[in-house]
Amino acid sequence: MIRAHHLAKQFGSVTAVHDITLEVAAGEVLALLGPNGAGKTTTLRMLCSLLRPSAGWATVAGYDTVADAPQVRRVVGLLTELPGFYGRMSAQHYLAFFGQLQALPPARQGQRAEELLRYFGLWEDRARPIGGFSKGMRQKLALARTLLHDPQVVMLDEPTSAMDPASAKSVRDLIRGLRAADRAIIICTHNLAEAEALADRIAIIRRGRIVAQGTARELKQGLLGLPRFEVRFQGTVNPRLLSLDGLVHIEEQGVDWVRYATPDPATANPLLLRQLVGGGAAVTSLSEVPQSLEAVYLRIVEEEAG
Repeated sequence: MIRAHHLAKQFGSVTAVHDITLEVAAGEVLALLGPNGAGKTTTLRMLCSLLRPSAGWATVAGYDTVADAPQVRRVVGLLTELPGFYGRMSAQHYLAFFGQLQALPPARQGQRAEELLRYFGLWEDRARPIGGFSKGMRQKLALARTLLHDPQVVMLDEPTSAMDPASAKSVRDLIRGLRAADRAIIICTHNLAEAEALADRIAIIRRGRIVAQGTARELKQGLLGLPRFEVRFQGTVNPRLLSLDGLVHIEEQGVDWVRYATPDPATANPLLLRQLVGGGAAVTSLSEVPQSLEAVYLRIVEEEAG
């Protein structure tokens, strides 16, 4: 649904994006992570046909972002980090205005506006001027505008910015619903927990280049090593019960617990449990030791900076 091939963008002597190659399929969420100034927003703007690339090419829903720019803008819903508002307009008139820009039939525009305003809890405030809205309310209205024309491709820059926890959860649920409806979605965020919860794949950008890309698990294993697990027991356990033909590598051990790494958890964990229980060990829990996406991100960014 989204393809970018060696995209680059220069502003005078400044190169904001050096070389971006990526793909996003229908029903997939890609999270773009990176420090401020890494080129995330510039990349989104090129993919939305708001900026012409200096080099490379991109297609969105089969349309070339340069040759078919108007068609690209019709199939994309874009949430910018700083969405512009007309403060004297009401929320309802604001969505009606953008519905006209997207050439939505009046009946469809009204139906979609009501659906989205109700979903985001803004229906009772639909007649209020936007200038009186809080930051969180404005963010919800910006999301409603982004989704008004039911776009095939959705690009969101900090979608839960300034939102309270309940509102942020409703946005995450909405994104999951869009993915289930076969939309292609790109999210730029500094919220690493949100990226890990929502994204099928993660791309980390540093100085205009993608320096790492993959699933959260792939990135963690690539930089933090094998997945680790902890088993807890009642009392002590016979060390021989923890031997499993090289599938389990013991890393730490206490009186009533052991931590180990394994390259194949789906095979090793059931075998180890069966061996422990069969040997008389009273197992109270087996759990994966959390590996932080934040640790992966910081290591990549620091290595690139170095």
